Amino acid sequence: MANQLGKRYSCQTCGTLVLCVRRGDGVVTCCDVEMTLQAPRELPSSD
Repeated sequence: MANQLGKRYSCQTCGTLVLCVRRGDGVVTCCDVEMTLQAPRELPSSD
C-alpha cells in the first residue's frame, strides 16, 4: 500500500504522529511496526 499525501499516521507503540508530505510506495513504519492511518478530524461548524 502506498502512503497517502496529506494523511496522518500514528504509532500504536510510542504515540508518534506523522504527516505525509510526499506520496510514495511502501509503508510508514515506527518501532518496527506499520503505522496506522488516522481518521480525519471533524471541522468546527461555521455557524
